[in-house]
Amino acid sequence: MKRQELEELHYIAPIANVPSVCNHGILSHNRAKRVPHETVAMQVIQDRRAKVIVPGGRPLHDYANLYFHARNPMMYKRSAEHEDLCVIRVATDVLDIPGVVVSDRNASSGYARFWPAPAGLAMLDHDMVFAQSWTHSDTFEYWRRKSAKCCEVLVPDRVHASYLLGAYVSCAASYGALAELLASAQSSLEVTVNAHLFFR
Repeated sequence: MKRQELEELHYIAPIANVPSVCNHGILSHNRAKRVPHETVAMQVIQDRRAKVIVPGGRPLHDYANLYFHARNPMMYKRSAEHEDLCVIRVATDVLDIPGVVVSDRNASSGYARFWPAPAGLAMLDHDMVFAQSWTHSDTFEYWRRKSAKCCEVLVPDRVHASYLLGAYVSCAASYGALAELLASAQSSLEVTVNAHLFFR
């Protein structure tokens, strides 16, 4: 993957959390414990992530995690909850923050590999990361494609709110709910309906 092929990065979040994100930024798991929030995380995955130390770095829960593309297995598992979710768009400038790391699959995987950003982008397959589907008749190829869709950008501690570009929602109802929250929080974050991203 080349840097110039990236337009933005993604963070899947409950719509209810967006005012807090606009205020505090996207927080690491450990920092988010101090702030009231809802979560879309699966506990079994979080338990696994709690045991991971990023090579040469810190515990995985000390990093805010972003996806390259939110239309991925995580979103697919939560697609029935689409009206309550949004995808926050994050500027690729976060890749230049000291200590940022790229993983080639979900960072909790025992097979995950990690590289410093932005150089680590060269280790990722752009076409697989941004593929619209990861299905395949061969089981091992299916696993490989599914893993590639879950690669991550790991940002130490938090993604500052200044890196936020906007948010995607799945439908008109979600748009209205998020727009109302943003208005009450006096935030000008741009909201766009993108049903395809939510498997709608």
